[in-house]
Amino acid sequence: MSSIVITGATAGIGRAAAILLASKQHRVFAAGRNETALAELDAGYENITALAMDVTNADSVAAAAAGVFEALDGKAPDVLVNNAGYAAVGPLEAVPDEEWERQFATNVLGLVRVTRAFVPGMRERRRGRVINVSSVAGRVTLPFFGPYNSTKHAVESITDSLRHELRPHGVEVVVIEPGAVKTRFGSLEQEQIAHWIEAAPAYAEQLRTLKSFHHDLHSKGADPITVAGSIVAACESHNPTPRSVVPFLPGSAFIAMKALLPTRVSDWIMQKLTGLP
Repeated sequence: MSSIVITGATAGIGRAAAILLASKQHRVFAAGRNETALAELDAGYENITALAMDVTNADSVAAAAAGVFEALDGKAPDVLVNNAGYAAVGPLEAVPDEEWERQFATNVLGLVRVTRAFVPGMRERRRGRVINVSSVAGRVTLPFFGPYNSTKHAVESITDSLRHELRPHGVEVVVIEPGAVKTRFGSLEQEQIAHWIEAAPAYAEQLRTLKSFHHDLHSKGADPITVAGSIVAACESHNPTPRSVVPFLPGSAFIAMKALLPTRVSDWIMQKLTGLP
């Protein structure tokens, strides 16, 4: 049995992973901001301890981390799963500075803040694992998804750096890259696209086309339990894969296209796939 902290555990992939890990007798600290959802997890599932945490607030992270260390008799958890995040979508020229800042504060600096809270204990013990939930969007960028995609590109880079930094100290670092998943995440992105169709008329035609493509993509997306299963595998494996795309197709095909083809060619394919001119 491992002790595992999961951020963003009140909905979607994080919630599914917390419940699945608890069912396998791991001790799960499910972190999030939604008090009602936290109470449901705490009361409804054995082996889950709810953990109030706002990853954008240093005091909140410090208090939550202190609670975990106290519960584990001063020891660091065996695994940290950085899953908290959300997506900001819209034309670069129209998305306000405050939204860009909030996006990076949550998806990037929040991940860094939580990692800093737990890694020293892992490093001193010379054992532990950090699992960062990124996205296929961390390798391939969709038009109008610049705010969100750029944060996931940052998560990929941070993960690569951290993997090398912590390897000599016995701490493993893994990244999981989900593709489209059938969660509330997708519908919230749809709402934002619809907003910008009205609010940024210069881009309305492109955004309508993107909205249709995005809807079709997510309607065929993976179930959250599929990604949760990959998180469980990364927690339990004796030798976890450093980078996993979930599901493997079509996400890996998009990544290979971006990595292997000249930019003009990959741009042309992306335009054909999305229907954007």
